[in-house]
Amino acid sequence: MTAGRIIVSDECVAEGAAFLTATEPRFAEVLDRIGPLPLRLRNDGFSALLNAIVGQQISVAAARSIWARLEAADMVDEERIAASSIKELRGFGLSKPKARYAYELATSRFNYNALRNEPDEAVIKKLTGILGIGRWSADIYTMFSLGRADVFATGDLALQEGARMLFELDSRPTAKELEVLVEKYSPWRSVAARLIWAYYAEMKSREGLQ
Repeated sequence: MTAGRIIVSDECVAEGAAFLTATEPRFAEVLDRIGPLPLRLRNDGFSALLNAIVGQQISVAAARSIWARLEAADMVDEERIAASSIKELRGFGLSKPKARYAYELATSRFNYNALRNEPDEAVIKKLTGILGIGRWSADIYTMFSLGRADVFATGDLALQEGARMLFELDSRPTAKELEVLVEKYSPWRSVAARLIWAYYAEMKSREGLQ
């Protein structure tokens, strides 16, 4: 098996959005309000996965602050991290576990290039086999660094809450419940995630204006 559909351009996202709006009327309403969806692609490799580690279980603002400090010190490079110590890494704001994960990742010599031709589930299985990389981090990397079109980060709290609001659910769905809910949006679940994130951001922005 090889990799499935890969998102490489705004046109790919638009194609996925067209499929989804034809499948789900609520998505059509969201797209009418927010306009074209962002591409949101990132480079793959060590720094992308390190960024995912940094962002685990903290706010976006806190993650950006830590990442800015790492970048300013040129500490987003695999060799630089491998040559550092846990204590040094903690000085940038990383927790002790995250500092260890970063160091272990840098010294693992993981073959990122090999992931590009692997099917989605094989990619996620290999990524979650790395110390400190859970399913959320693996999903985010697969969606945005590898551009896979049919991955949905069901463990993401913003997606869970966004789905609750958009689909008018009684409670926030669990990761398992959300997985079942979005099955019908295959083969464009990554674009469905973009739509729900955008909807969630708009709704939270509206709350702030009240």
